[in-house]
Amino acid sequence: MARQLLTLDDIHLTFGGHALLDGASLSIGPGERLCLVGRNGSGKSTLLKIAAAQIEPDSGKRWVHPGTTVRYLPQEPDLSGYKTVLDYAQDGLDLDMEGYRVSYLLERLGLTGAEDPMTLSGGEARRAALARVLAAEPDILLLDEPTNHLDLEAIEWLEEEILGLRSALILISHDRRFLTRLSKATLWLDRGRARRMDRGFEAFEAWRDQTLEEEERDRHKLDRKIAMEEDWLRYGVTARRKRNQKRLGNLVSMRQDRRDYRRAQGTVTLAAGDAGTSGKRVMETENMSKSFGSRAIVKDLSLRVLRGDRLGIIGPNGAGKTTLLKLLTGELAPDSGTAIQGTALEIATLDQRRAELEPDVTLQDALTGGDSDKVIVNGQSRHVIGYMKDFLFTPEQARQPIGRLSGGERGRLMLARALTRPSNLLILDEPTNDLDLETLDLLQELLNDYPGTVILVSHDRDFLDRVATSVLVAEGKGHWQEYAGGYSDMLDQRGSAIRDIKENATAQKSTKSAAKSMLSATTSDAKRKFSMKEREALKTLPGQIETLRTQKAKLEAVLADPKVFTEKRELAEKSSKALETTISALAVAEEKWLELEILREEIEG
Repeated sequence: MARQLLTLDDIHLTFGGHALLDGASLSIGPGERLCLVGRNGSGKSTLLKIAAAQIEPDSGKRWVHPGTTVRYLPQEPDLSGYKTVLDYAQDGLDLDMEGYRVSYLLERLGLTGAEDPMTLSGGEARRAALARVLAAEPDILLLDEPTNHLDLEAIEWLEEEILGLRSALILISHDRRFLTRLSKATLWLDRGRARRMDRGFEAFEAWRDQTLEEEERDRHKLDRKIAMEEDWLRYGVTARRKRNQKRLGNLVSMRQDRRDYRRAQGTVTLAAGDAGTSGKRVMETENMSKSFGSRAIVKDLSLRVLRGDRLGIIGPNGAGKTTLLKLLTGELAPDSGTAIQGTALEIATLDQRRAELEPDVTLQDALTGGDSDKVIVNGQSRHVIGYMKDFLFTPEQARQPIGRLSGGERGRLMLARALTRPSNLLILDEPTNDLDLETLDLLQELLNDYPGTVILVSHDRDFLDRVATSVLVAEGKGHWQEYAGGYSDMLDQRGSAIRDIKENATAQKSTKSAAKSMLSATTSDAKRKFSMKEREALKTLPGQIETLRTQKAKLEAVLADPKVFTEKRELAEKSSKALETTISALAVAEEKWLELEILREEIEG
C-alpha cells in the first residue's frame, strides 16, 4: 500500500442535531489529485477544514505524516492583521526560497502586493490567498472553490500552474472542466459518508447514478422482505418458539435498518415566473461607445439580441462586463451611438455578489419581503415553506439568518428570489458560483426551456457550452466581438479567424508579387495575351463567387437559429465546418479574379 500523507478516519460531526458527517473517511498520498464532490450542504467544506485542522470533529482521527506541509484555501480568507497583501501572501514562507514566487503569483493574479487588505473585494482577497497557498508548493494543497471570482484567462492559467506542481491535491469546485483536467480520483460525500472512486471527475456522474440506482433497488428488496415477514408475523406464527424468536429478531433488525436509511437528497425544483412575451427585438445597439476618462469600455458596438436568444458575455475581470449590461438594459446611457430596448420587457436579475442578501435577515423574510408567509410564483400564491423545499431548504431553516448559510445555499436562495419575479428577460451575473453539479444541471435545463431571453455573464466554460447560443467576447481596448455557439465554438472560430488572417496576408503578398511579375512581363513583352484557360477563368469566376456567397449566406442563416446549438448540435458542427470551408474558397476565388482582372487591364491598356 502506498504511503499516505494525510488520513481522516471515521469522522463524525453534528450541527444543530443533524449528523453532517457520519463516519466519513479520507486519505491521500504523494502526488494524488483528488476532487471532493457532493451536494450543497453535504459537508464538503467542513471535511476540508477538518483536513486542514481548522475545526475539530466530534469524533474520529486525523493523522498527518510527520514533516508533511499542508496549505488550505478557504472560501472566505481572513486578511485582517496584515498591513499589505504582500505581508499576508509571504506569511510563513521561506523568502529566500519562495519570495520570488509570491511576486510572480500576485502579478499573474492581478495584484501588486501593495494593496491594503481591508480595501480588497471578496474576489481580490481570494486571489491573494491563492498566491499564498501556491507559493509554498506544499506537500498537500487543499483548495475550496479556487476558480470563484477568476476570469477565464486566470482559470486556464491556474489549471496549468496546478498541473505543474508536485503537490497532492484535494479540490472542491463547481467547474466541471476544471475538475476534469485536474482530478485523478473522486471522493463523493453523500449523506455523511465518503465513497471513493479511483478515476477522475469525467467518470463521476455515471458512477453516482449507477450507485443510486443500486441503492434504490436494494431498498425496494428490503421493503418487500419486511412486508413478507410482517405477513408471516400476523398469520404464520407456529409453536416453534425458538425459531420464531430468531425470525422476529431479524424483522426488528430490518425495520431498524429501514428507519436508519437516509435517502439521497432530492433535487431542486426550478421554474421561472412568466411575464408574457416580449417584442421580437429585445435590444439593439448601433455603433455604441462608452468610456470613462481615457479608458474605452465599449467602442462602436453593433449588436442585436432577439427574443429567445441566450447571449453569453465573456471577458477578463475589469473589462467592463457590468457596464456593458447597464448599457444594454438602458440603466446607463452611451457616450455615442444608440442602445434601444425592446417592448414589454420584464427583467429579473441575479447578482453574482449576492449583494441583496443581508446576513441578519432570515430565509423566510428574504423570500417574502418580511410581511407575509406567502410568495407569488407564476401568478399563484404559495406558502414560503413549500417554496423553500423546492430549493432543498428545510422548514427549520425558515428562521435561520442568511449569514449562517453556506456559499452554495446562498446561491440557491438568490436563484429562488430571482425566479419569483415574473420576467421575460433573465440577466444572470455568474449564476454558477457555489452551486452544486445537480443544481447546475437543473439551471441549465431551466434556461434552455425558458420562453424568454437570457443574458449570461459567466466564466464557467462547460456551462456556456451547454446554454449559450452566442457569446460576446471582450477583445481589448473596448472592442467586443460576437461568435455563434458556446465557449468551445468561439475558440474554434477565433482559431479559424487567426488562420484566415495569416492565410489572407500570405495570399495578398503572393497576389501583389504575382501582379508585379505580370506587369514586369507585360512591360518587357508587349505581345503578352490571355491564354484560353485564363479567359475562361475570368468569365466563370464571377458566377462561382456569387454561388459561394449564396452558400455562405445560407450557412450563416442556419447558424443564426438559436435552437441549432442546443437541439441540433450535429447540424451546427457540420454547418460551422462547411462555413469555414466556404469562406476560404470564396477568398481564393476573389483573389484569383482580382489577379486576372489586373492582368487583363494591363494587357488591354
